[in-house]
Amino acid sequence: MSRHEAGSHAKGRAKRRCKKDQTWKQSGRKSWKSAKGGVEINKGHILLKHPKGSTVEILLYGATVISWKVADESGQLKERLFVSSKAFLDGSKPVRGGIPVVFPCFGAPTHPEHSKLSQHGFARNEIWSFEKVVMDNEAGVSVRLVLDPTANQKIASIYTKSFRLTYVVTLAAHQLSTDLHVENTSPSDIIEFQALLHTYIRAPADDVRVAPLQGLSYYDKTEAIDEARATPKTETRSEVDVKKFTDSVYENAPLKYKVTWSSGGIEVKAKEFKDVVVWNPQQEGLKIGDMEADGWKHYVCVEPGYVRGFVALEPQKTWIGQQVLTVIQD
Repeated sequence: MSRHEAGSHAKGRAKRRCKKDQTWKQSGRKSWKSAKGGVEINKGHILLKHPKGSTVEILLYGATVISWKVADESGQLKERLFVSSKAFLDGSKPVRGGIPVVFPCFGAPTHPEHSKLSQHGFARNEIWSFEKVVMDNEAGVSVRLVLDPTANQKIASIYTKSFRLTYVVTLAAHQLSTDLHVENTSPSDIIEFQALLHTYIRAPADDVRVAPLQGLSYYDKTEAIDEARATPKTETRSEVDVKKFTDSVYENAPLKYKVTWSSGGIEVKAKEFKDVVVWNPQQEGLKIGDMEADGWKHYVCVEPGYVRGFVALEPQKTWIGQQVLTVIQD
């Protein structure tokens, strides 16, 4: 067989696989499984299953990752993300936990173009579409989700900019990658936005440490007055803990962090997310309605984002922010 014939056959197989993977969308069925069994969809939930046992669960609502399980040294699957036992998983409000997607504003909106938006924007509380299986083999399992405002009048009524969001979630044996693609579909207008992955890492809050953040400029959102919250501080600690109420926005961060505690650890790598937020409410968590009484004891949020200033994306261009979580010790 010539190289041209081999290439044609490969393209044909790829088209057939793609056609199979579109079947769920076209049929309107509530449940579906990929040909190799690594991807299952059931009533708005997506389950990824790696051949070596690790799993990821994603809601189409908000494209929120709500579970990431990786086997520990004994071979038992262990949950690596925290989701509140009081979290709403029915699509009625953003999920408290997992990895919510924040776009196009972080916190309360400050940009004039975001004036109609609620806190953290709309990406985390809209229903995304399953587009395709990107990969399903020994190396990993990956899916692509899409949020297209041209098919969503609710978004169009509060945000007039032209864009398209694509979210690629990839599961490897001991690693989870989440890639947010922001496409400016306008032929002439720049769009300005913020983006962040609000990752809740399951960890003992009184024991966890985050590094390296020493020497970075940060903004302490726990300060009581606006002037203090807007005044940068310099991080002096070699390892940052969350033994007290912590809500710190580090700017121009190193894009690679180790989140460790006495019995475990997660490495967080980022691309294009130039900032990172470290958050744990401690006793302030008692004021959070969809959080159990001692929920704050069981997680730390380490959130790669672009939140100091705004990405200015040129017409017909795409920006990609990536987070990669890796289990580094058990």
